[in-house]
Amino acid sequence: MTLAPPARPTSRELLQELRKTNSQAKIASLLNVAPKTVARWEAAETECPTYVSAALLEIRREQLTSTVRPPESEPKFKFADLFAGIGGIRLGFESIGGQCVFTSEWNKFAQQTYAHNFGHDLGGFVDALHEEENGHVFAGDITQVEAPLIPDHDVLLAGFPCQPFSIAGVSKKNSLGRDHGFLDATQGTLFFDVARIIESKQPQAFLLENVKNLLSHDKGRTFKVIQETLTDELGYNIRFKVVNGAAYVPQGRQRIIIVGFKDGSAFEGDDAFSFDNLALQRGPDGSSKIKLPTMVSVLHPEDGSEQPEPPYTEGPDARVAAKYTLTPNLWTYLKDYAAKHRAAGNGFGYGLVGPEDVARTLSARYHKDGSEILVSRGLGERPRRLTPRECARLMGFPESYEIPVSDTQAYRQFGNSVVVPAITAVAEEMRRFIR
Repeated sequence: MTLAPPARPTSRELLQELRKTNSQAKIASLLNVAPKTVARWEAAETECPTYVSAALLEIRREQLTSTVRPPESEPKFKFADLFAGIGGIRLGFESIGGQCVFTSEWNKFAQQTYAHNFGHDLGGFVDALHEEENGHVFAGDITQVEAPLIPDHDVLLAGFPCQPFSIAGVSKKNSLGRDHGFLDATQGTLFFDVARIIESKQPQAFLLENVKNLLSHDKGRTFKVIQETLTDELGYNIRFKVVNGAAYVPQGRQRIIIVGFKDGSAFEGDDAFSFDNLALQRGPDGSSKIKLPTMVSVLHPEDGSEQPEPPYTEGPDARVAAKYTLTPNLWTYLKDYAAKHRAAGNGFGYGLVGPEDVARTLSARYHKDGSEILVSRGLGERPRRLTPRECARLMGFPESYEIPVSDTQAYRQFGNSVVVPAITAVAEEMRRFIR
């Protein structure tokens, strides 16, 4: 007896499923239609077209693979997560079948958020090595961890801080005819710890992430040392590119991503790794989106189409809590500050956004006054800050990602994090070459 395949869900059934975790506004943005159109489909006022099924299925697939989840029982590869923050890079590599076997993060609040979402039991602040029952090892200060104690892994991930190197010291050793190598060239910087772990563990591949200014930092000398260390000293083949998160989320956020492979064949031939192959968001017809994402996909709709999430939203319409609206004194100060710099010919000032806008870069200082991204509440009304949930969306974290810390810590953590879909796109391109 041959069993019939399960019936494919209808467009409306897919829509109803997605609406459990997405607002009408977010689905509308992903489909490039008006929120009212989605509302009419959901209310069955008009028929949800069959042709959107493929797009809805793709949205469901992407959200399922980007949801925080435990590692697969048989992972395709293992990775280490250095300078892990709250796990944005980890999400991208778990989505392609990787298993995290080592995490290092020194900030106790970031540890709290990371452990809460990935199911780790740290038993308080970690300042050394902590091995869990599942074999995963968590460390605090990576500078205090001996590389041989780190579990073997196939891929190393690191969003390391940008620091200058002592070029003068290296030059002096050169003049004396002494070999220095990366141990001396990078000593005292956190990149040194990335390099010594790569040297010891010899992963197949790595992904390093940093601010765009790494390229010009210290007149280009910093990046020159990094390149020479990775290629000449450690023997890896690398490619790098400044990737703008605006292709994936409504935020101008440029970050340099360095990808390295031990096997140089990953960069050879017609099917080679290339940043030009990165998948962008797709429209309902499967083509690349021409229109970039806008803030409508991030902002709380405040119309009852999403469930309230205290303390960020409240009431039957899930209105944003009043505490996020700027006080009269702060709003006056920001307006005066902007006017003063405008008069001086400077570009400093607050950034005001609405549903169809793209935001400035979210920074770790957002908790101070929120000035870089203020949400307009209409003419004559004081604007408001983003809620931490909106910050999570602005960085591309899944709706299932929980925020167990204070607003101040949440703002710092998301401001320091990565655009998750951008990292996921790079991970997808790397997957073909990870054995």
